[in-house]
Amino acid sequence: MKLHEFQSKEILRRYQVPTPEGEVTGELEAARRIIESTKKYPLVVKAQILAGGRGKGGGVRVCRDRAEALAAAEAILGMNLVTPQTGDQGQQVRQILLEQGVAIAQEFYLSLVVDRAGAGIAFLASRAGGMAIEELAAEQPELVVKVRVDPLAGLAGYHLRQLAFGLGLPPELHKEFGALCRNLYHCFTACDCLLLEINPLVLTAGTPRFIALDAKLEIDDNALFRRPELAALRDPAEESEPERRARSAGLNYIGLKGNIASMVNGAGLAMATMDLIKQAGGEPANFLDVGGGASAAMVEEGLRIILDDPGVEAVLINIFGGILRCDILAQGVVEAARRTAIKVPLIVRMEGTNVEEGRRILADSGLELITAADLSEVGQALVALVGDRPSAAKPPTEMEVAANPAANQHNSASATTAAAAENSPERRP
Repeated sequence: MKLHEFQSKEILRRYQVPTPEGEVTGELEAARRIIESTKKYPLVVKAQILAGGRGKGGGVRVCRDRAEALAAAEAILGMNLVTPQTGDQGQQVRQILLEQGVAIAQEFYLSLVVDRAGAGIAFLASRAGGMAIEELAAEQPELVVKVRVDPLAGLAGYHLRQLAFGLGLPPELHKEFGALCRNLYHCFTACDCLLLEINPLVLTAGTPRFIALDAKLEIDDNALFRRPELAALRDPAEESEPERRARSAGLNYIGLKGNIASMVNGAGLAMATMDLIKQAGGEPANFLDVGGGASAAMVEEGLRIILDDPGVEAVLINIFGGILRCDILAQGVVEAARRTAIKVPLIVRMEGTNVEEGRRILADSGLELITAADLSEVGQALVALVGDRPSAAKPPTEMEVAANPAANQHNSASATTAAAAENSPERRP
């Protein structure tokens, strides 16, 4: 679950991480009152959406006086903000943050991420703050400092020294920087974060002081059952309609820009299925994991969600019946098909518990289905449907994935599903 900048900063302040003073509002009249009462400039007006690159799209403006601030608030609040992470469709700005400007001497990048390769937590830092870290990691990887921390052993002094020396900080700043990193690490672990990013972390002019000028937190969905105060911060207005429907039904769904939709049970099977779609020349249209305990109603709702995507040319249902029995799946597919006008080919492959009964239900349904007994038959059916069209997708580099694990990566099935698998129903408590 991603948090807005103002929400992230509220949490950081609880852990003694300095941030600029500011107020958030979703009403233009309230924004005018805040600006009219502001006596100190510059004032920064910042769009609050769950996407990066806001400044490039005109969603962040530094205002030198009241007139500029009023004009910026009127322009940004309610605008359709297009950034590299929103796609061409953009995203409506429903809230703005009005924040005091800071005299900046130097900018840094600092983040903590879940380090899957090292089975721990990693600090990522750079002297090139304010830049897109994924671009920096790809073009100048030597500027990115990475320090791995074993969460069982905890954060130690030598980790902090590695970061401080890696950033080239003078000795007189090491103590303050070390305290900041300790507070960030405490916040990261206490809040069950997948990502804690500050870009930029600034060193102020005059009396040197570190301040988080921007902040982004992403919380592990699997931990929200024990973090009700964080779960309450979810902004449903920032989710797509299919994602809201899927979450309400207990399904794990992520929409992608492909032509072949899939429904599976289990994150590992989802990855294999999406790779199979790629190998056949198609592009995955979604990640949809119904989990092990899905009912016929959940299967029906999942099928409805993916059929509502106008870009879907075919649907592949690939289920291994364990907890979710094949007859339950088949009943859900039949009910959904009878209530929904399915106008695209539907491929069904199932194996496992009650598979024969499931196949009988499908055979007796009278529906036009393409059934497959194994994955090789699935591949043949996909190739027959979409043709052997080579994909132009370019997989991300290892450094890009390490530097930006929270970014939307739709370039390959494996890269896309790695993050989705972390939130699959089978991992939920």
